[in-house]
Amino acid sequence: MTTVQITLPDQLAQEAQRAGLLSPARLEQWIREELRARQLDTFFGALDRMAAIDDPAPMSPEDVAEEIARMRAGRRTHAST
Repeated sequence: MTTVQITLPDQLAQEAQRAGLLSPARLEQWIREELRARQLDTFFGALDRMAAIDDPAPMSPEDVAEEIARMRAGRRTHAST
């Protein structure tokens, strides 16, 4: 177990103590919630970046066949020179 010391203005510390916000269980809960929120922010940020990528439209089988034919024709032209 690790002990953490925080410094707060006296009035804030007193109010937080009265409200039960400085108990070890409450502080642990807050830290776990914050870590989870940050993980979710990171995850959704990655999803947003992925969604922003402008991928080319999927190629039809005909488009793929045409691209292969062009590539092969280019290789034949290059090999014959």
